[in-house]
Amino acid sequence: MFNHVMVGADDVAAAKRFYDAVLGELGIGPGVMDRPERCVFRNQSGTFMIKRPIDGEPATHANGGTIGFRAASPEQAKAAHDAGVAEGGVSCEDPPGIRENDGSRIYLAYLRDPTGNKICLIHVLK
Repeated sequence: MFNHVMVGADDVAAAKRFYDAVLGELGIGPGVMDRPERCVFRNQSGTFMIKRPIDGEPATHANGGTIGFRAASPEQAKAAHDAGVAEGGVSCEDPPGIRENDGSRIYLAYLRDPTGNKICLIHVLK
């Protein structure tokens, strides 16, 4: 359904360091600065981009929006979360851990990037 996801950032270099750390823990290579104001991460499942807003206004986060990144294990999700916090992210919601809902068990770790965009590292437990 999706081709790409893009989030805004006023400081693309800081956002790149954050996402290089987080996505690196998920096995995704460093982002590529294909323009001075845009960083691109690509793998077989899609494209994620960080960009300074075109209109010149400050970047803002989506109130109620969350971008979920799939992790191969709870340990990988936690490592990605911790790497993001080390690079200026802020843990949010409940602490990383297992959530149970309607018979499903998932490991979730939420944090906000340096701009305030909310991301979730997720692993579905069997």
